[in-house]
Amino acid sequence: MDSSRLVSRRDLDFLLFEWLDVDALTGRERYADHDRTTLDGVLDVSERLAAEKFAPLAAALDVDEPRIGDDGVVVLLPAVAEALAAYNRAGLPGMSFDAEHGGIQLPFTVQRAASMFFQAASVGVHAYPSLAAGAAHLILTHGTAEQIVTFAEPVVEGRWYGTMCLSEPQAGSSLTDITTRAVRQDDGSYRLTGTKMWISAGDHELGDNIVHLVLAKTPDAPPGVKGLSLFIVPKLLPDADGEPGERNDVALVGLNHKMGFRGTTNTVLNFGEGFATPGGRPGAVGFLVGEEHAGLSSMFTMMNEARIGVGAGAVALGYAGYLHALEYAKNRTQGRPLDAKDPASPPVPIIEHPDVRRMLLAQKAYVEGGLALVLYCARLVDERVTAPEPADRDRAAQLLEVLTPLAKAWPSQWCLVANDLAIQVHGGYGYTREYPVERLYRDNRLNPIHEGTQGIQALDLLGRKMVAGGGAGLAVLAGTITETVVSARKAGGEAADHAAALEAAVARLVEVTGIAWSDGDPAVALANATAYLEAAGHVVVAWLWLQQMLVAEGREGAPYDGKRLAARYFFAYELPRVATLLDLVASRDRTTLDLDVSAL
Repeated sequence: MDSSRLVSRRDLDFLLFEWLDVDALTGRERYADHDRTTLDGVLDVSERLAAEKFAPLAAALDVDEPRIGDDGVVVLLPAVAEALAAYNRAGLPGMSFDAEHGGIQLPFTVQRAASMFFQAASVGVHAYPSLAAGAAHLILTHGTAEQIVTFAEPVVEGRWYGTMCLSEPQAGSSLTDITTRAVRQDDGSYRLTGTKMWISAGDHELGDNIVHLVLAKTPDAPPGVKGLSLFIVPKLLPDADGEPGERNDVALVGLNHKMGFRGTTNTVLNFGEGFATPGGRPGAVGFLVGEEHAGLSSMFTMMNEARIGVGAGAVALGYAGYLHALEYAKNRTQGRPLDAKDPASPPVPIIEHPDVRRMLLAQKAYVEGGLALVLYCARLVDERVTAPEPADRDRAAQLLEVLTPLAKAWPSQWCLVANDLAIQVHGGYGYTREYPVERLYRDNRLNPIHEGTQGIQALDLLGRKMVAGGGAGLAVLAGTITETVVSARKAGGEAADHAAALEAAVARLVEVTGIAWSDGDPAVALANATAYLEAAGHVVVAWLWLQQMLVAEGREGAPYDGKRLAARYFFAYELPRVATLLDLVASRDRTTLDLDVSAL
């Protein structure tokens, strides 16, 4: 597949090196072994491998999805293992990990950008190394030295894979209702029993082992999420040399078949019910990560990373759809201009029609805006770790806390809209399987649910992130946006006009946050949290578009003209939505609270 229909490399270069100044990170100690040549090389390799090895699998796996063979083993197309082997040979599993643990120690922003090519090419195949990296990061952050060597480093090397096991059939996203049980043994290990549902990449034969990170409750656990503990539960128990040995008591019960992401095995797993456990004791062998009853805070290390990854995947799928639609619109001839006088005149490419241009411009605004949001959050990760001043590290951490729900939710909503528009640009061909935009839409439709629904992100944003510490995170966000407003005013012209609109929107967002919580009743404050989430996301993306516009100031040609055009669209068509949404939140409307469900 032509890599030009994955994610625009020119746009990535603009965002990474002209806007975010990522190559300046190589002047910091952590990244001192790299330079611009290294960063470009990683992007080059990723773009090529994604196009050559991953992209051909997307359509094939959509038809020939994973299945369980007669022997109970997951069967995948052989080309999946070949693609991941090429990914591993290139050293890509360890892109952002510490060199001492087998990683390349690249800036996280570059890792995130490089991954976009693979997500656009085959989001289902990329899920395997993506989830594995999240598991390794969690263990490296919270695990013991022995756990790091035994369970994290093989993942960094690409030999093992990993998952996170939270949901259960009866609990879904309500972690309070988890019933999986973990009982401590005399040797310090635990035995786990219970069922986990919707476990992506939960079983396969792509690597030598799978490291499951499982939330469970000990017998003496306090009620609710405060009673959750986190355990490493390997599919195969390591032997004395750390190599995969006996099968652990983790059983594959079945595969879930989704409308998209069909290349990723999505599993139901039983712990403690399928296989004989060493020593004849019941339950899967697990190893506690951190302290008992502190599992959820540790798991959020992986969940927050995964949420940004979901947002990135939504952007990648929306971006690929946009590039396909753009190419189609340039080549598909149909109809004539409205002022054409001769019905015998030749048809024109549909990109000549104003409404097609509107749809393409909307897609561009959504996907490039979403890409900016995801990469900005990735840059905050690098700042949080490597900024020279402690105050700058703290500020980056605060901003990242506030922006993470938006980085997951906004692209999941609006890059899906971009996929919808890509189908519309194709007309009747768009919803046939002969064109990839139909599949891209189905793949992306999963992201508003993955790693916490839109409603969960809304509750997190308005219920926690925006009001924590007396609204400290919101204050940092508003202050950071104001810095851009001041710069845009100085630039004058169109940028100054946009700055005035953005300043008003930010002020209203801050005001409405206080109004929502004016009586401290969470039920009323959060009844319209999803509207708040959407409004806040639009404010943030408008800010990032203004930043890009300022970088493009005084520069002509691609991509600068396109940046100005997309920014103009977003401020004219999208930012005005914010006022209506925030008015609804400020009204503290009780429609959903007071309705009689029997009337539904």
